[in-house]
Amino acid sequence: MKRRAMMTGAAGLAAASLVGLPAKAEDTFGPKELIDAAEKEGGLTYYTANFAETEQEVIKAFNKRFPKIKVSMVRAPGGQLITRIKTEAAAGKLAADVINHSDRGLMLELADLFQDYAPPNAADYRPDALVSPKLWPGVTLGWAIAYNTQLVKNAPKSWADLLKPEYKDKQIGQVVGPSGGTTWTRIMFERQVLGEDYWKKQAVLGIALFPSGAPTSDSLVRGEIAIAPLLYNIIYTKIIEGAPAEAIFAPEGVPIIPYADGIPKTSKSPNAARLFMNWRLSKEGQAFQIEKLGNITSMKEPPAFPKGWDPKVVKVWVPKFDEFEKLRASWLEEWNKTYGYRQ
Repeated sequence: MKRRAMMTGAAGLAAASLVGLPAKAEDTFGPKELIDAAEKEGGLTYYTANFAETEQEVIKAFNKRFPKIKVSMVRAPGGQLITRIKTEAAAGKLAADVINHSDRGLMLELADLFQDYAPPNAADYRPDALVSPKLWPGVTLGWAIAYNTQLVKNAPKSWADLLKPEYKDKQIGQVVGPSGGTTWTRIMFERQVLGEDYWKKQAVLGIALFPSGAPTSDSLVRGEIAIAPLLYNIIYTKIIEGAPAEAIFAPEGVPIIPYADGIPKTSKSPNAARLFMNWRLSKEGQAFQIEKLGNITSMKEPPAFPKGWDPKVVKVWVPKFDEFEKLRASWLEEWNKTYGYRQ
């Protein structure tokens, strides 16, 4: 209930922040003809692999701008969602008007299912965040270093600090490498940016391993571990709820995970779909997700920054997509051996 109240309050604040933005929606989100056509369609079906609670807040914020367009959400875990998309498409019954997914590689395999699309502010986005001109990063997550403020008096200030002997014996926890593309992004960053021996130096400290980010953040808040690399949006909600935790963005870089969102060719509400995508990718949509949901952004010039982000010091790191796919299997096998993890 507390989190629901917090998220509802955030949506209210976002609505208040709309004051001062363009009075006419068509100035930012598309021509009047598109908006009129979208409102005539009246709604869209939205497939997502993201957290349902998070996406509900995005939909609410979108409806502050466009109350005449109903968004029906279908949420499923990443692998299940891809299976559903393939099955429905093969039967000629793909019901989605917009698809949002965290795995750019899996979405790229389905690129032929999507129509040509680019938002009005396409030039504002980093080219390295795109795997196809049809797929756009409506969501971008980023890795931070979180710590329990009651347990850690000498808080880490960098990724290199997670090699300090003072943090040995299960004080550091982290999500296992094979858990998914978001964690593989972090692991790839560690090896390519922090050094080939980074894993070995860290593993000797005795790292507590977790299957995903949720139990890692819960364990940190309970004091079972003191420090953990976490996707910022996961720990952000706990911090603003008053949990004894903080998070920093390290100067060596913030590994980011751009999602891949697209509009299927079979969309029955293509105008509403384009308007929803346009809003989410706009400065307004990205600022809402940064300030209220703890996301990052793939825009070249962010419209807002998370708490503690110094743009003069902190820079994002995006994996090269060809290396992201090519190196995954062999590097994860090596990571598993180094940390003593068995699947």
